[in-house]
Amino acid sequence: MARVRALRKGFKAVQDLELLKLLKSEINFELSSNHFQNVPSDCPGEFLVDSDSPRTKDVVLRKISDSGEEVAVSAILGPPNYEKDLLFARDVFMKVCVRKPAVSSILQFDCKVYQETEEASEFDINNAYYLRSPTCLSSSIYRGPLFSELDSKLQDALKEYLIAKGIGVGLTNFLLHYLHTREQKQYVNWLKKGEAFVAKDQLSETHSS
Repeated sequence: MARVRALRKGFKAVQDLELLKLLKSEINFELSSNHFQNVPSDCPGEFLVDSDSPRTKDVVLRKISDSGEEVAVSAILGPPNYEKDLLFARDVFMKVCVRKPAVSSILQFDCKVYQETEEASEFDINNAYYLRSPTCLSSSIYRGPLFSELDSKLQDALKEYLIAKGIGVGLTNFLLHYLHTREQKQYVNWLKKGEAFVAKDQLSETHSS
């Protein structure tokens, strides 16, 4: 029985060592091939990063104009899209909220940001809502028709409205770059935590043998 336990212990140590090597290799690969370091990313203009917690998947940008109007942008990476051979493989799901000063109601736009060419990105509006307040989120409240059912001229006008509020190519380029870079950093940190855990386990096995 003692020999069987020793064999099992030795087999586990070999497995841990192999996993440790793979983790180190993946970390070195990610650090040496920073996919986005040479990609130009325009400054988001008057927008400032308001929230970027490592515990959440989204980032929030915000700007307040001299008139007191507030524009808030919440953005999160969508699933991979490999239909186009472009650098940014994932689209961005973006919510834009516009609020006037001293008014509780807001306009909310659900959008998708995607890389259009090697140097430029684009965004589409999926939905547009008028909400009496940020807390009026009940599904029973009428939010308007499907955006795709609106007159094409009205669709274009609403998109131009957002562009005038600063939701242009500079911001969409920034979001694609920022979120993909952020995800890569989070992935490397996840690998390092796994490496530290396995290495600690490996060290414990060595001391107990």
